[in-house]
Amino acid sequence: MVKTASTMLPLGTVAPEFELPDVVSGENISLASVADSKALLLMFICQHCPFVKHVQQELAQIGQDYSQQPLKIVAISANDVVNYPDDSPEKLKQMAEALNFNFPLCYDQSQEVSKAYTAACTPDFFLFDANQKLAYRGQLDDSRPSTDIPVTGKDLRRAIDTVLQGKAVDFEQKPSIGCNIKWKPGNEPEYFG
Repeated sequence: MVKTASTMLPLGTVAPEFELPDVVSGENISLASVADSKALLLMFICQHCPFVKHVQQELAQIGQDYSQQPLKIVAISANDVVNYPDDSPEKLKQMAEALNFNFPLCYDQSQEVSKAYTAACTPDFFLFDANQKLAYRGQLDDSRPSTDIPVTGKDLRRAIDTVLQGKAVDFEQKPSIGCNIKWKPGNEPEYFG
């Protein structure tokens, strides 16, 4: 387990285009298909990471709690399944179904979408406003697997609420911390490491 922090992509960055298959429905999910909302949350996660396991119930709960709000959520996993078979699309589907995710969980086989977003760790969060500009790229909350701090999602929830109100996120954004994305050999992005 390599502890890795978010790259903290510059705020205001326009969401890069993507089109990826949802591991549950098999449907392709694209930026255009989820762009008709006040906010878009992209979460880079995986199945095996202890940091994701620590917060996965909260991720599912956020999906439930905001289901009636103009927020679209897409989770993406990009780990190399040759070396990390627990993150295969089949295992991701089992995870999404077991946690009752009400949002797509997509598999980024080429890892190009993850690179476009400068995703570095799992979990890594990118919240975009109604104009698809990056408003938040910080942590879920202060909880980590090695702490006794409860998982509340307070930082991300506060950011979501702020963006849904049409306001700028004006509080300190602390980087997310998690396992590094498992890049395919020779496919590591320049910003990684």
